[in-house]
Amino acid sequence: MGPDGGTGALSLLPQGVVAAASTSPESLLALVAGSDGVTKGVLAVLGALSLLSWGIMFAKWRVFARAEARAGAFLRDFTKAASVEEAMQVAARAAPSGFTVVFARAMQFIADTRPALAGTADRSARLSAAQVEALRLVLDAESGRERERLSQYVPWLATVGSVSPLIGLLGTVLGVIQAFTGIAAKGSGNIGAVAPGIAIALVATAAALAVAIPAAFAYNLFAARLNRLDVALDGFGSELIALMARDGRI
Repeated sequence: MGPDGGTGALSLLPQGVVAAASTSPESLLALVAGSDGVTKGVLAVLGALSLLSWGIMFAKWRVFARAEARAGAFLRDFTKAASVEEAMQVAARAAPSGFTVVFARAMQFIADTRPALAGTADRSARLSAAQVEALRLVLDAESGRERERLSQYVPWLATVGSVSPLIGLLGTVLGVIQAFTGIAAKGSGNIGAVAPGIAIALVATAAALAVAIPAAFAYNLFAARLNRLDVALDGFGSELIALMARDGRI
């Protein structure tokens, strides 16, 4: 043992830390390769969460992009419709979307509630106030199901964004404990013996932030897009009822 006690302190550190200290790693990969089993386990969990979050992000990005494009195309044509029959033709030509599903559900409700209203023969028959309120509830329920479909798996991004830093912190704390336990047992140690263990422990925190930041950003982005579609669905329900009123159905 040298005069500064560094060799004795180094011998008390975990084997992974000793390897890192002896080779003086200068890259992140070298630190990960020289880490102990606990740190590697934490990094493996974070890697799995990262793959999960990025998979959800790519999948939901496509879902929202397709939903917004189809909704925009349908609403542009729907606002030009002067009657329910024209709106039905627009819905028949449009690509399937949440708005066409809500519209089809409204038409089905009208046909089931007052079959004569499905055609144009009886223009005097109208929905009662109670039936209009029931139609509003049906539209709200169908819109809610569409929101539920669009938001599927999005909460997982919030979970990853909030849990990943805690997992990384756990790995860092355990790594620091292991690094200082050997030093404390000896009572002294130089910076060359302590620094590699601390650096390896901090890798877990850095990895956790790399996982959490994109997940939290994507969650907020998708939540904003979902809110916009939610508002558009609510407005579409009101416009549909207004169109029925102008067309003499209500």
